[in-house]
Amino acid sequence: MKVLVTGGAGYIGSVVADELLQAGHQVVAFDNLSRGHRQAVPKNAELVVGDLADRAGLDQLLRSRAIDAVMHFAALIEAGESMKAPQEFFRNNTANALTLLEAMLAAGVKRFVFSSTAALFGNPERTPIEEDDRLQPTNAYGESKLLVERMLTWFHQIHGLGYASLRYFNAAGASRPDKGEAHQPETHLIPRILQVALGRTKHVNIFGTDYSTPDGTCVRDYIHVSDLAHAHLLALHALENSPKNSSPLIYNLGNGQGFSVRQVVEVARNVTGHPIPVIESPRRPGDPAVLIASSEKIRRDLGWQPRFGDLKSIVESAWQWHRAYPNGYPD
Repeated sequence: MKVLVTGGAGYIGSVVADELLQAGHQVVAFDNLSRGHRQAVPKNAELVVGDLADRAGLDQLLRSRAIDAVMHFAALIEAGESMKAPQEFFRNNTANALTLLEAMLAAGVKRFVFSSTAALFGNPERTPIEEDDRLQPTNAYGESKLLVERMLTWFHQIHGLGYASLRYFNAAGASRPDKGEAHQPETHLIPRILQVALGRTKHVNIFGTDYSTPDGTCVRDYIHVSDLAHAHLLALHALENSPKNSSPLIYNLGNGQGFSVRQVVEVARNVTGHPIPVIESPRRPGDPAVLIASSEKIRRDLGWQPRFGDLKSIVESAWQWHRAYPNGYPD
């Protein structure tokens, strides 16, 4: 298939583009490069620089490249930022997704893989979180993604759009020593810890040490970016082989186990050989104690299995990348 990967110059989208190429697909990476990097796009993929708000540009692209399927990663992702400027998230994540879906409908493209989020569940009523648990986002980021999922339900029902929606928490690690996570500013825990090991910051903050968890710190589900990319590929293949008007594919993704902030710090100390000082700080508002997603359904349905399920492998791969590219991509 010829696959359009929106956000194809970003952290996850570029790794998915690699997976698609290795599986024999053709890839068109679409990105406005506001947060993505040219160097992250695979050499055998075509990069089209554009904006999802440009409906005419999307119409031309989908038709001129004869796109068979779309994998949608382009979005703003910082939950904290979404509570300061929710309008930007609803414009970028929700309105632009609608523009993309309208263009797909006009061009007759009927397969869509959506990079969703486990933030849809808000403060979960149980863990591990399962697909049919209540959807109750606690921030504008999660709501912006939930609105897209609701649109997809209607596009499937009315227009026959075949889609998969993959919900996950913390993507982490590097797919290769020369391809990893590079955000500005960086807010994710593992890169922030490794910046301390690199001497770029003096310490890492632990927000809250009095949670009802084994060591008092928050527990989160980390999934290696390569495992995440492989799950998206499996979902695309399932859509390709599904009969017309089959039910949508809704999957949670995770390792099925969580790691506390202290555990992540300790593993990073062992991997890097650096003491990594910590400062214990008060809880941040809205941080649940435990967030773990069950991936039993996708394991059962599609045979997905994490290849890098242990925390040490995730941190080691991230360390290789950050040590070789402490400033991220050079572009």
